[in-house]
Amino acid sequence: MIAKANKAAPEAKKKNVVPIAGAVGRRKKSVARAWLRRGNGRITVNGMPSEKYFDTAITRVNVAKAFEACPTGASYDVQINVRGGGKVGQSDAARLAIARVFVENDDTLRPVLRKHGLLTVDARVKERKKYGQKAARRKFQFVKR
Repeated sequence: MIAKANKAAPEAKKKNVVPIAGAVGRRKKSVARAWLRRGNGRITVNGMPSEKYFDTAITRVNVAKAFEACPTGASYDVQINVRGGGKVGQSDAARLAIARVFVENDDTLRPVLRKHGLLTVDARVKERKKYGQKAARRKFQFVKR
């Protein structure tokens, strides 16, 4: 058993080199952690290609926006781990994480990404329900008698 474990270890090291940079993006309940590596412009989300993970065209385009805005984006691969929320929130979190990881790698890209609105954090989250109310702001109907 020990010999098998030693044989598998070098193969694992050959797969994708050490990440150049890492960043976090958040939106609603979604959290995306992105890792930048040298490559040819692939986006991997939770071990799947982004085209396969995100089912609608809007979410696919949303994730790839940073690669379109960044002139050197085609020479990097991004691996993203996303948790929580729905697909739209996850795509927004991934977009922010990709933009941040590009800036962490090369700070001269900040004005370009800022111009396209990719570094802006959308901090809107669902408001919590308050006690004594029907919803976050909706009250129970007033009864006169």
